[in-house]
Amino acid sequence: MIYKRHLLVASAALSLGGCSIAAVDYGKIRHAEYVADPRCTAQPGAVVDGEALPYFFATSRLPDCRTSEIELLHHRGDRIRYGRFNAPRDVEVGKKERFLTPLAFQTPADWWRALQAETDRRQGRVLLYVHGYRENFNTTSKDAAQIARMTGFDGPIVEYSWPSQGKFLSYVVDETNMYHDVRNFRDFLKSLAEQSWVKEIVVVSHSLGARLVIPAVAYVDRTSSRADSSNISNVILASPDIDRETFERDIEDEVLSARRVAVGRRITAYVSRADKALAASRAIHGYPRLGSPYCFNPFEADELKAKGLPERCYPAARPGFTVIDTTDVSRGSTGHSNFLRSAVVCRDFIDVVANKQTRPERVPTHLAHVFRLAPDPAIPKDGDDAICHRTPETEAPE
Repeated sequence: MIYKRHLLVASAALSLGGCSIAAVDYGKIRHAEYVADPRCTAQPGAVVDGEALPYFFATSRLPDCRTSEIELLHHRGDRIRYGRFNAPRDVEVGKKERFLTPLAFQTPADWWRALQAETDRRQGRVLLYVHGYRENFNTTSKDAAQIARMTGFDGPIVEYSWPSQGKFLSYVVDETNMYHDVRNFRDFLKSLAEQSWVKEIVVVSHSLGARLVIPAVAYVDRTSSRADSSNISNVILASPDIDRETFERDIEDEVLSARRVAVGRRITAYVSRADKALAASRAIHGYPRLGSPYCFNPFEADELKAKGLPERCYPAARPGFTVIDTTDVSRGSTGHSNFLRSAVVCRDFIDVVANKQTRPERVPTHLAHVFRLAPDPAIPKDGDDAICHRTPETEAPE
C-alpha cells in the first residue's frame, strides 16, 4: 500500500516535471494586437462603477481586448495593470458561453485614489490575496470574491494576479513566471504598505503564492519608509508551497524578528499531510514543503511513532507563528484548498482574518505553536458550502 502511494506521487511528480521540457508558445497572435484596442489603455478619470465592480486587482498578466469581454491571459504583460472586478459569471462571447470575470482598467493614479477612498470608508484595513499554481484570472477572482463573502472583511479586497498558466502540466512554467514576478510584486506590496491611509494589511497567499509573499514582506521590512512596516501585520499562508527549511531560515532576520512581532506581526500557516499537490511538489524539489507536515527525517518520524504521536513534522516554533494542521478535515481531490473547501477550516480562517488568535475547535498538540482541526459532528456531510460560500450578512451568528 505504501509502495502504491509513493508510486502515485512519483507519477504525479513526473507528470508535473514533464512540462519543464515543453516550450511555452508565444502564440499565433502578436502580443501587441491583444492590447491595441483603447480599452486596454486606461484613460485618466474614466468612470468605474464601484458597485458593479467592487473588488480591486493588480496584475502582470497580458490582457486581451479584441472581443466584447476583456480577458487576462496566461502570458506575461509588459507592465503592471490596475483595475476593478467582480466575481466571474457565464457570458456569451461569439455565440459561445464563457465563464469570465467582469473587469475594467484604471490608471495607477485613479486606482490608488479609489482604493484610498474605499479604505477610508472602512477601518483602514486592506486584504491582499495572492494566488498559487494552476490558476487563471477567472479562478482566482472567484476565490477572491469567495474570501470577501465568507469573511465579511471590513475593507477593500485586492487580488494580485501573476501569469499562472492554469494548467496541470505547467507547474514549472508557473514556477518560472512566479520568480519572474518577484520584483513586480515586492514593489507593489511596498507601495501599498507605504500608504499612510493603510492601517493594516492582511496578506492571504495560497500554494506557490507563499514564495512571492515571504520575500516581498522581508523586502518591505528592509526598505520601507515606514520605520517598522507594522501595517503588514497578519500574514496567512494556505497550503504554502515553499521549502520548509528555507522558510524557517528566512523569517528570522526580518519577517518574524522580535521587533516585528512586538508591533503585532504574525503568520498563520494552514498545512495538511493529505495534500497531494504538495506531496508532488516535494517529489519534484526533493525537500518537504511548509504546507505538508511530512517527516523528511526518518529518525524524527520513528521518535514520534515511539511516543504514540502522529508521524507529522512541523517547522520550528517562532514567536508570532502558528501552524494549523487540517489533515483530519481535508476536502477535495487534492486537499490543497482546505481554507476554501472545508467548513471547519473556513471557520478558523474567518477568525484569523478577523484577528482572532484562538478558537475552541483547535486541538492542542505536543507542540505549543501547532494545533489540529478535528471534524465537527454538528456539521452535516454536505455542510461545507454553507460555511465556506456563505454571505456573512445573511448568516445567523454562531
